[in-house]
Amino acid sequence: MSRPTFRQPAEWDPHSACWLAWPSHGHLWQENLAPAQGEWTALCIALAEGGGEALDILVQDAAAEVEARAALAPVLAQVRFHRVPVGDIWLRDTAPIFVKDGGGALHAACFGFNGWGRKYLLPDDDRVAGRVAALSGCARRDHAWILEGGSVEVDGEGTVLTTRQCLLNPNRNPGLDRAEIEAALADGLGAEKVLWLDEGLLNDHTDGHIDTLARFVAPGVVVCMQAADSADPNAATLDRLAADLAAMTDAKGRKLQVVRIPSPGLVENEEGEPLPASYVNFYIGNRSVVVPTYGTAFDEAAVAAIASLFPGRRTVGRSARAILSGGGAFHCITQQQPEVR
Repeated sequence: MSRPTFRQPAEWDPHSACWLAWPSHGHLWQENLAPAQGEWTALCIALAEGGGEALDILVQDAAAEVEARAALAPVLAQVRFHRVPVGDIWLRDTAPIFVKDGGGALHAACFGFNGWGRKYLLPDDDRVAGRVAALSGCARRDHAWILEGGSVEVDGEGTVLTTRQCLLNPNRNPGLDRAEIEAALADGLGAEKVLWLDEGLLNDHTDGHIDTLARFVAPGVVVCMQAADSADPNAATLDRLAADLAAMTDAKGRKLQVVRIPSPGLVENEEGEPLPASYVNFYIGNRSVVVPTYGTAFDEAAVAAIASLFPGRRTVGRSARAILSGGGAFHCITQQQPEVR
């Protein structure tokens, strides 16, 4: 691939802000709305306290802003509110992906969004990227093809991790083949090398988003999960992807170092169906790494394992069990805006 003009920085690079949306759609969350709001609030406080990270919060209307202000009272000095309607809170996928040009200027890359392959077409979600781009003050770059932020993981040095199940799925970009997707990733995110894993977690309605499977924690270093008990419905999938990662090299020619941490095991909904619970759906803030936990026996060990990968940051576990009822966790509801130096 030719050398890209634009590049998405790694998540561990400094941020000027983190974008989130206040959960307020009772018809979607039903009895989980208040618990999800509590978990969302705990995430925000963990990121912002002590001057850690500025938060840009989207709220539906004046009433939602009142609720969000009350919830975030301990860190209000770190928060800016914007009255922007959203279909739901999954800003990793609906907000723009921020990229830098060769001179270091920040741009908001706005991709198409079709409700995760037309599964969940919610009002306003397809307009969130443009509205956030305008609020950010960044130059806007529009891309016609469908791409969700949770489907790609970058090391900031030209390597992009993704899955065939998502990016090659005919429900996203049926007119694009693998070579065309790779060219589009080079243009949009600065991909010099795309590493393809196969498929994602059981019952993941995103069709295998990479941010529930494997994450870069440093150039050349990837963390993924390992089943810790026989009840884990994803044991074979996790072993296969770890083996695939271990055979890969990045854009700089480095053989990937693969670090495995425990998986949450079997986490079920009220109907007894397995949920796509993942500890690697953490968010890397300026000062804190916030890891989703699910009330299983493996929470503490997973948080400790992730903490060892980020010695310069405080790593904390916070419950995401209610947010998971909506299909994701902390990385899924955040979108970082890199700092411009």
